[in-house]
Amino acid sequence: MTNKSLAAALLLAALCVGAKGAETCGPEKLGVSRSISVGGAPRLGLKSYPQTLDLHDREVVLTFDDGPSAPTPRVLAALAAECAKATFFVIGRNADTLPDLVRREIAEGHTVGSHSFSHPLAMSKMRFEAAMADIERGAAAVDKAAGGKSAKFFRFPGFVDSPGLLSALEKKNMPVFGTDLWASDWTPMTPQAELELLMRRLRRAGRGIILLHDIKKQTADMLPALLAALKAEHFQLVHMISGDAPPPIRTAPAGWTSETEAINKSLGLYGTRAEKP
Repeated sequence: MTNKSLAAALLLAALCVGAKGAETCGPEKLGVSRSISVGGAPRLGLKSYPQTLDLHDREVVLTFDDGPSAPTPRVLAALAAECAKATFFVIGRNADTLPDLVRREIAEGHTVGSHSFSHPLAMSKMRFEAAMADIERGAAAVDKAAGGKSAKFFRFPGFVDSPGLLSALEKKNMPVFGTDLWASDWTPMTPQAELELLMRRLRRAGRGIILLHDIKKQTADMLPALLAALKAEHFQLVHMISGDAPPPIRTAPAGWTSETEAINKSLGLYGTRAEKP
């Protein structure tokens, strides 16, 4: 069977299973192989920073941005069906609107971090004070919705950071997350095409923090098949949790450059206003 045929079969089978909801956990489920506690103020994710979590070969971390939103319950149902855990980087205004979903993420054992309040795509062009106010307001809104149980984890909208903002978050002991690979789910495509694209990238990388978006219906449709594919190809799921000390780190290979910096510069998203506190 070709990879394309396998992906199609997994998608069909997993959609049927996912529709039934969560079942009893057991060895047939993907589950979580281990947890990694993250504290201090590391900057993690090779797309943006020259270091990432020290994951073993064939270990992955699932992260979701921009929710909660209409597809989020189906994302949570798919994760529950496989006893899988993820980290959600929640937008503050969405947490204000849909606090019950944030509470559900916490209740089901997921980690909840923040992703700013209003999701400005050019945060480094904002005045430093305005950018920090948006970050802090977002973290407060998320923590309120989470019942005080959110993590201090933060991911910049569009990965557009600045030296001044990074320094300020370091002083606040807020870990900053980029990612190691993504499904490009901001681009419209079928769930099967998204699955095939992400699995090709994951096979090539061998491990890593994965970026997905729980605001995307195509991703919610694809997720049961992704979890099935991870299980079938012997990948193991790692869950990030809040901790007191920095986690073990794997440094970037020689010749590393920031892919997100290059992309954002080409889009004209960088400025200098937020570089100096």
